Amino acid sequence: MIFDPNANIWGARREGWKPSTSDARDAAATDYGRIIHSSSFRRLQGKTQILNLGDSDFYRNRLTHSIEVAQVAGGIALQLKKDFPDHEASPWIPNLTIIQAIGATHDLGHPPFGHGGEVALHYAMRGDGGFEGNGQTLRILSRLEKFSASNGANLSRRSLLGVLKYPAPMSAVRSTDEKLMPALLGGASVVRLINRKACRPPKCYLNTESDVVDWLLDPVPRVERDLFTAWEPVEGDHGKTRHKSFDCSIMDLADDIAFGVHDLEDALTMGLMDADDLASALPEESCRSFLDYIQTREDFGNDVYAGLVKALSDDATRKRNIGRMVTHLITSVRIRVEEGFETPLLRYRVDLPEPQRTFLNTLKKAVKEKVIRSARVQQLEFKGQNMVVAVFEALATDPKSLLPESTKARYEAADEKMRVICDHVSGMTDGFLLRTYERLFSPRMGSVFDRI
Repeated sequence: MIFDPNANIWGARREGWKPSTSDARDAAATDYGRIIHSSSFRRLQGKTQILNLGDSDFYRNRLTHSIEVAQVAGGIALQLKKDFPDHEASPWIPNLTIIQAIGATHDLGHPPFGHGGEVALHYAMRGDGGFEGNGQTLRILSRLEKFSASNGANLSRRSLLGVLKYPAPMSAVRSTDEKLMPALLGGASVVRLINRKACRPPKCYLNTESDVVDWLLDPVPRVERDLFTAWEPVEGDHGKTRHKSFDCSIMDLADDIAFGVHDLEDALTMGLMDADDLASALPEESCRSFLDYIQTREDFGNDVYAGLVKALSDDATRKRNIGRMVTHLITSVRIRVEEGFETPLLRYRVDLPEPQRTFLNTLKKAVKEKVIRSARVQQLEFKGQNMVVAVFEALATDPKSLLPESTKARYEAADEKMRVICDHVSGMTDGFLLRTYERLFSPRMGSVFDRI
């Protein structure tokens, strides 16, 4: 059955559920509906992508980014069907609905204030199993959403497998190197600051969802299951997983494209990068594949590279060339076979040829160096992560008094009580976290009518 893309095993749900006899939707459409209508998906509109919410209404937030990832992932799947109709992987290329569902879910677990919030929660949970955003996504889908009695959104096995980006538990890949143990930063005498480098979490799922992963991989032969969940140690860093499913590789590539291309567009539009920054961050040679492609779309004269830099720097011509970047990358995608696997969803991956991969990696590097690592972004991330730690620790000191009633009930019933507080804080939007911080720590008078 695992070799049949229509087999019930991939559409199975952990908690028994039967659709209405009058419902025309298949398992993928049901999954997509549950994601789009989930509270976790709606909350993404209030979470930072890169640039601080409230500075402008133009650029992307975590919700619009997720919608774009879903759209790009769908474009990749359609392109694969067109380009590889006779490939052995063809029957397993996901349909538009399921890959868009997977794309839409990929960032559900990201906390307020982006990666700063993730680092902060990993520090706060240092003695209670840690925190990682991708792992929290799986937790939300399998535990916290309320579409079922005890299995969260209760998605199909194929959808959840597509979301499992790093198939190794926190306890396995977490480094024991003292330099990577979450801790406060030494040297500060007035304020307590966390060591952001030491508090960076490994890429993994949380141990609390080990039974979910066991269920996901239950149909897979033991040898392949062990290979799929294998990871490799990295000197001076956390361990690194080696594999992901076919659908997950599509989602992951779509995420890279959306990050590299669309966040570059935001940076240019907001004036965080100019033509000189582009020229230094995007060397001509690294753009070679796109320069060759764009010559077939527009005449930039004898110096195509200079024409591209000028077009990206101009508000009037930027959007069409950003779109061409996405098209160039989507139409270049190839299918790769992973030897050692016979289970099709584990055997196939997508990838880019080396010239296009070099171009995409250069785009991502430009965004990281020119935007994410800039002082204007880092200062806000720094402030956000310290507010996250403060709110978490305040709630943890007296949860029975400070937690909202619905969360308090979960806390009192839970065995892992700190995980419930972590779920509560990680689910907050940036604005809600800020209001909670002010309510707890600001000298101004609050009100009993403030929503908590």
